[in-house]
Amino acid sequence: MNIDLTDTTSSQINTTLVQARRSIGSPAVGMVLTLVIVTDEGNHYDALKAASEASKEHPSRILVVIRRPGRSPRDRASARLDAEVRVGSDSGTGETVLLRLHGELASHAYSVVLPLLLPDAPVVVWWPEDAPEHPSEDKLGTLAQRRITDAAAAEDPVGALKLRGETYAPGDTDLSWTRLTPWRSVLAAGLDQQSLKVRSAVVEGEGDNPSTELLALWLAERLRVSVERKVTEGPGITAVRMGTADGDICLDRADGSLAELAVPGQPDRHVALHRRGTAELIAEELRRLDPDEAYASAVQYGIKQLAKAGGKGNGGAARSAGPPQPGAAKKTAKTPAKKATKK
Repeated sequence: MNIDLTDTTSSQINTTLVQARRSIGSPAVGMVLTLVIVTDEGNHYDALKAASEASKEHPSRILVVIRRPGRSPRDRASARLDAEVRVGSDSGTGETVLLRLHGELASHAYSVVLPLLLPDAPVVVWWPEDAPEHPSEDKLGTLAQRRITDAAAAEDPVGALKLRGETYAPGDTDLSWTRLTPWRSVLAAGLDQQSLKVRSAVVEGEGDNPSTELLALWLAERLRVSVERKVTEGPGITAVRMGTADGDICLDRADGSLAELAVPGQPDRHVALHRRGTAELIAEELRRLDPDEAYASAVQYGIKQLAKAGGKGNGGAARSAGPPQPGAAKKTAKTPAKKATKK
């Protein structure tokens, strides 16, 4: 069921949601959280599609905030709220409300969203693009237990990752980190199979890929070893090699879907390591609403190393873990080598 409301209010939207539920014979609310998506007119379709897929696992009230301040002084001076309410088959197991904030109201999304939050339920705010510099200090961000950004969608992905480290607050996370979950799981399993002392590591992937930078930071922070960063044509991360006295532990994914894991003294194995869609990433993030301490450690590690180096370099949080200089396809750098112990 789709219901269009023109020049409406948050109170009228709430009333419409209740009436729509009753009309389809489902007045009970079984949703577990409110997901607020802050986007624009051009990108809201893909974001809403991913959120709707994720809501099959996590029934949610999805609020899509679309700001339309207008270009002319007359448009900016006006204020109007238009809404599209979707309940039932058009919104999966939850509810969806598209909020178009016109004119001056575009600057007051907090006041519009607050009355529409589910009572006594967690709130997650997701910026698919154009995330604020300080998500935790953003008015909408203050409503949320978790705040999701995506450095890969920024014009300067590595620079955006650096900003995430500088402004991190408990509850922040980034989809660039979520994309690493399969990689981190397989690499940790490879280290657990044998008691091997890692002496160095190499991460290979596309240039300016924030996930590649984060993986290098995670390895450097957890293993306390030098991590070299090499640029390849991708797609995404293509390989990780960890040097030990018995040989290299290598996880190589050349085609973006199937990887080969090589561990010294064991036969090589193939591992499914496909590149996941946004819906899978959002669903994973909604499974846990507590602060992600592993992400915090990794994203802040590069900032600490940059500070120790005297603030040299301006290309992003992962400079200390070995990312390339802008435009240099073959250059690499290393983190300061520390005692090589595995945590």
